[in-house]
Amino acid sequence: MKKNIKKTMAAILAATMTMSMSACGNNTLMQSLTEPTSEAVIEVEKDTESPTEESVTEYAVVESTEAPSPEYEYSEGACEEYIQDNSMNYGLSTAKGDVMIPEVEDDTVFYTNEYNDLAENTWQAVKTAPLSTFAADVDTAAYSQIRNGIISGYGVDPGQVRIEEMINYFNYDYETPKKGDKFAVHTEFAECPWNKDTQLALVSLNTEKIDFSEAPESNIVFLIDTSGSMFDENKLPLVQKSMCMLAENLTEKDRVSIVTYAGSDEVVLEGASGDDYYEICSKIEELEAHGSTNGAAGIETAYEIAEKYYIKGGNNRVILATDGDLNVGVTSETELEKLITEKKESGVFLSVIGVGYGNYKDNKLETLADKGNGNYSYIDSIFEAKKALVTDLGANMLTVAKDVKLQVEFNPALVKGYRLIGYENRTMAAEDFNNDKKDGGEMGAGHSVTAIYEIVRTDSDMDIPSVDMKYTDNEEENEIYGEGKYNDELFTLRVRFKEPDADKSELLDFVCSTDNYSKAGSDNLRWAAAVAAFGMQLKDSEYMGTTNERLILTLAESVKDSDDDYKKEFIELVEEYYDQIG
Repeated sequence: MKKNIKKTMAAILAATMTMSMSACGNNTLMQSLTEPTSEAVIEVEKDTESPTEESVTEYAVVESTEAPSPEYEYSEGACEEYIQDNSMNYGLSTAKGDVMIPEVEDDTVFYTNEYNDLAENTWQAVKTAPLSTFAADVDTAAYSQIRNGIISGYGVDPGQVRIEEMINYFNYDYETPKKGDKFAVHTEFAECPWNKDTQLALVSLNTEKIDFSEAPESNIVFLIDTSGSMFDENKLPLVQKSMCMLAENLTEKDRVSIVTYAGSDEVVLEGASGDDYYEICSKIEELEAHGSTNGAAGIETAYEIAEKYYIKGGNNRVILATDGDLNVGVTSETELEKLITEKKESGVFLSVIGVGYGNYKDNKLETLADKGNGNYSYIDSIFEAKKALVTDLGANMLTVAKDVKLQVEFNPALVKGYRLIGYENRTMAAEDFNNDKKDGGEMGAGHSVTAIYEIVRTDSDMDIPSVDMKYTDNEEENEIYGEGKYNDELFTLRVRFKEPDADKSELLDFVCSTDNYSKAGSDNLRWAAAVAAFGMQLKDSEYMGTTNERLILTLAESVKDSDDDYKKEFIELVEEYYDQIG
């Protein structure tokens, strides 16, 4: 099955070869890889003192006594052969042997990845909680981490699984916004495939795509982690190739600076013209990994440079590339949140790119992106770099709406219970929806946000526990919702957002009527349902009902989108996962 996934991606990778070749660099790397063929795995969960429940997972992998794999050499002269080989290996980190693992003297490998382990959203009674409020989320890091874990053979930590990021990784066939509108909105509902007593409701909003070459001027600061932990081939070398791919899309109207950090920070390039590709990439290729990781110092300097070259009305952004292993200076999530919250007031946006495995700090990188007016991607291959930094360049690098919040009000005459699938770390208090001081999410040009609810209709046999209400359980209330003018409205979707340079939000509202029902749902709903079901399977969710491989694949294969290689890969990934677990 791994071969099928690699084969599916080969065609797309062929288009990236030229860009990747330009970023190969002049470094020579000798690395001996020992792939365990027989492993004893010990997993230890540690409780931390973080205010959020954080999953710090250490894996001790005791290698077998069988002969190790032979050494290989990667050098400038072997660059073309390396990329060609990896076009069939689906990038740098899809084959298990391609993942570089730090070794210790006793031949034991320790993984210290960190994730925030969040409890799933539970059932809510419309009678007592008719409003569901959450911030928009366009991050995609969770899906690419999950993919890397399955294909590389390391498995999936439940803390990696953020279902909303899995759903929003994919493209959907939504209508484009009408002229003059910021968003296009889509709502619908259908029968739930894993629970006969419930239905699925989908809400989405999307922005118009913009050709990045026609976008406003950009002031971009590459903030690159060059500490010793970034030595592995799927870390700094992959970042170098990725950043050069991005640099190829910049023009003379753009300004580029490069800041690095290890034990201290360094300004490598300042205010260069975006069309000076040779100068930009030469500086990137010269970078080497060494030393400790003082990320806070790098963030401070990067924002200073971004403010120095600030373009009013332009795209001002810091792009941070790291494994998140901060060990000097400001290192805790709480301290990082405070730092980045202060920096976002400058009007500079943030894009976070995570790389690597073994000592990966997903929790810290997600905090930086969420609190820094930004987005968060994980790059495990040249293929994923092309998606994040070329194909989705406008969406990830050009913010068109900030502090985007969604609020769904369910009609108690038609719906008695609901559960938002995913968005656990994006939910908000109902009153925060109208509070412009409370952050929402950022959306770029061409971004779409999709959310699905599992809902229980009032005529369902499923019980939703609630309490009796003295002041709302009355004839007048029943008359309004039961027999009045709203009895054909399932729910109302409200959207708040700010323009990128504004402090005051705008409000939009949309109604999902009972006419928006179809038994099987659209291709969009079925695809989102397939991805959500897989996410629930990975989390071993108590809400997944009858979810199994057949259900997921039936939903996914029913979608008529045969030209989408990302969706083809998802189907193969599901098959690979179930092959692994037997």
